[in-house]
Amino acid sequence: MNRLKEQYSNDVVNSLMEKFDYESVMEVPKVDKIVLNMGVGDAVANSRNLENAVNELTLIAGQKPVVTRAKKSVASFRLREGMPIGAKVTLRGARMYDFLDKLVSVSLPRVRDFRGVNKNSFDGRGNYTLGVREQLIFPEINYDDVSKVRGLDIVIVTTADTDEEARELLAELGMPFQK
Repeated sequence: MNRLKEQYSNDVVNSLMEKFDYESVMEVPKVDKIVLNMGVGDAVANSRNLENAVNELTLIAGQKPVVTRAKKSVASFRLREGMPIGAKVTLRGARMYDFLDKLVSVSLPRVRDFRGVNKNSFDGRGNYTLGVREQLIFPEINYDDVSKVRGLDIVIVTTADTDEEARELLAELGMPFQK
């Protein structure tokens, strides 16, 4: 069993039940899924860039991403409907907990001048979005193999009803929020 999942079931559930006065254990919010998204706008000019992004996302997530395609044509970007412009991967279960553990304990501390993640990046329904400026903070990415520094979006979807519950859940799981 994963270390973070064990911590959730042993410590986090009890402290959240106490703090928010839940009647049942089933009311306690939990992390539902994590979606990693990497937009590759320069894939329009060179499809090799998209292949590199897919390979890097595969290394980071531990599973193969889905190539996302343009929904509309935009002439000023030389973009036609259906062209590949990014990659995304959805993590659930054990892989999700492994990734969250790695993100909190290894990757985020490797960010330059890191003072914690923004505590206001919740969407009003208990989901947290985090932008990473460079993929080099992940230990699986070899610096010499990177052709271009790309960022990625990390969306942590929880079953919490409010942002306060979700913030408390993520803080209990070790997410380093700004003071």
